Amino acid sequence: MSKSLARVRAALEAAGLPADIREVGQARTAQEAADSVGCHLDQIAKSIIFGAETSGTAVLFLTAGGNRVDAAKATALAGEPLGKADAALIRTQTGFAIGGVAPVGHLNPIRAWLDPRLLEFDVIWAAAGTPRHVFPLDAHVLPGLTGAVIADFTG
Repeated sequence: MSKSLARVRAALEAAGLPADIREVGQARTAQEAADSVGCHLDQIAKSIIFGAETSGTAVLFLTAGGNRVDAAKATALAGEPLGKADAALIRTQTGFAIGGVAPVGHLNPIRAWLDPRLLEFDVIWAAAGTPRHVFPLDAHVLPGLTGAVIADFTG
């Protein structure tokens, strides 16, 4: 088991949640993930990472699979200019590679926001630390589990 996958499993277990991690083949996109588990596209919780230009940290926007993050709204929420996060920043902040960033199990704390669309579902699916693994989760535990603030940042 990869270190990334093990961190996600440990984070779920520490929170008292089932660690029902599934290998699904290639799931680098939200559509691939939805197709692999047989759910609605918006039941996929995408982890979108930006680089916060003033603080030099990464910030996380958890959004429904069919939604896109509006850069202006995201910047307003973060309170500082946001830019593209490179692979090195993402790996340093979260411990995950692009395409496998999970909402939990990060190496370092991360400021996060949550798309309210995800809360319209009882079950959502998220990356489990690799581009080939996902896990189901009760959407309503996500804010408490991740510290994400529910906010409108999609466009």
